[in-house]
Amino acid sequence: MPDDSSTDARFFIGLISGTSADGIDAALVRFDGDDRCELVHGHAHAWPQALRARLVEIGQGARIDSLDEIATLDVQVGEVFADAAQALLAKAGMTADAIAAIGSHGQTVRHRPAGAAYDGRHPFTWQIGDAHVIAERTGIATIADFRRRDVAAGGHGAPLLPALHNALLRAPDEDRAALNLGGIANLTLLPADPGGAVRGFDTGPANCLLDAWCLRHTGRGYDADGAFAASGRCDDALLARLLDEPWFTAAPPKSTGREQFHLDWVAERLRGGERAEDVQATLLELSARTIADALRATQPSTRRLLACGGGVHNPLLLARIAAHLPQVRLESTAAHGIDPDLVEAMGFAWLARQALAGGAGNLPSVSGARGPRVLGVIHPAAD
Repeated sequence: MPDDSSTDARFFIGLISGTSADGIDAALVRFDGDDRCELVHGHAHAWPQALRARLVEIGQGARIDSLDEIATLDVQVGEVFADAAQALLAKAGMTADAIAAIGSHGQTVRHRPAGAAYDGRHPFTWQIGDAHVIAERTGIATIADFRRRDVAAGGHGAPLLPALHNALLRAPDEDRAALNLGGIANLTLLPADPGGAVRGFDTGPANCLLDAWCLRHTGRGYDADGAFAASGRCDDALLARLLDEPWFTAAPPKSTGREQFHLDWVAERLRGGERAEDVQATLLELSARTIADALRATQPSTRRLLACGGGVHNPLLLARIAAHLPQVRLESTAAHGIDPDLVEAMGFAWLARQALAGGAGNLPSVSGARGPRVLGVIHPAAD
């Protein structure tokens, strides 16, 4: 049983399934009266295979067959998220009554902060995973729907982790940046100057294209250790066509997802006859190059880059990022005592705590929103 010696300590759970939909990350987090944040326990929860496959298809723009389908998926995702929370509690040896709240990100099915493609207006972001179901099944108050208020306030609704990065990773003696290597890569810029604004934005694909191409050509859901990419050679002409995408040079604030970067986007830039392993190597170089270019363009004084997310387990990707940033020390957040696989889940525990306290969850300097906003909708536990 975790030590709760401080009477001010409270436990929260954070749940997230990211762009790659490769599993649900669950984090049990302890906060104390001094605002310190401690990871108590973590759990990686697998999706049912058929459900994951459909979520990936929809995330890449596949047609949704009916309102009945999306409503059913909403409930199914909520059920699996509830299972993840209960499995985490069992592993930690804790009961539901010890938890103040669950912060659930859900699964993004569409992210259109610049407006829907069919009319160019009405920006939105949409995450499913019925929080009513989570609250009922776990008996814990559940806070969800964190992104839409920021979008309604003129922001992108993403990224939402820079506030936590600022709390955990900022240092007074050097300019730093945090790099989240999920399906999409995003940067948080953490200047040493205490008066310097925290900024953050998506840089483009990290793992989403690598995972999708690997699955199509090898049957494996991800490129373990970058071995598939290492077996090929970067196609410089293809890389140039990929880098010609205007999104990469757009100024922050900006965010993206599978709607923008998917295999049809890659196919439009192929000329035919490319070896699959060479395309994989080129996609890896695209991720590394766009991350490095974005950091140099926005905070060239960065001396330390702290990486988290699933991409930290791809040594080739890390090596290519480091090669493009020779003046920057690249290291995992693990070097600072923070599990790189659970930083995002910890962030949604933090956002749940902010919501209960009535505190802002967004950073306008990151998202572009008109001001600070309380994020999330509270679904109380059953009496």
